[in-house]
Amino acid sequence: MNKYRKVMKPREALVKDDEEIRVTAAGSVSAYVSRAAKLFNEMEKSCLTITATGNALTKGVTAAEVIKRRFKGLHQITKLDSQEIVDEYEPLEEGLDKVTDIRQVPCMVITLSKDALDKEDKGYQEPLDESLVTEVDLEEIMKSRGRGRGAGRGVGKGKSAKGKGKGKGK
Repeated sequence: MNKYRKVMKPREALVKDDEEIRVTAAGSVSAYVSRAAKLFNEMEKSCLTITATGNALTKGVTAAEVIKRRFKGLHQITKLDSQEIVDEYEPLEEGLDKVTDIRQVPCMVITLSKDALDKEDKGYQEPLDESLVTEVDLEEIMKSRGRGRGAGRGVGKGKSAKGKGKGKGK
């Protein structure tokens, strides 16, 4: 493949809905939860959709489960599908043909709603028992918890942790 270069296609200008949360493999679940809190509390929306594709599917499910445990009475409908992605590669050397690669990527759309949804839908899940839901206010969700397990001001390894070098021959 080092004799080919991927043809960069212009991104389609997809109209992003206000109620849509697009989950990526790199994004953090807490950011998605705080976005959901903003949608439900500040913008007073009654419904939101979580969209995830490929490697982000597990993170999408995790985000939906955390959101369901933060807000009472959320009905859920999950839809699974697959998208066809076509990649084109052009040759860097003369005499070679263009190569197209077609991939099937799984995608998932989770709809969470405070209003009742279609109970006959095969992906429907009813709201969790209220004893399992711990409602948290928006300020608490937005509050940063800090990074890592820092030990304070540059403590280091300490005196006893010496390297495991060859040592001085005894």
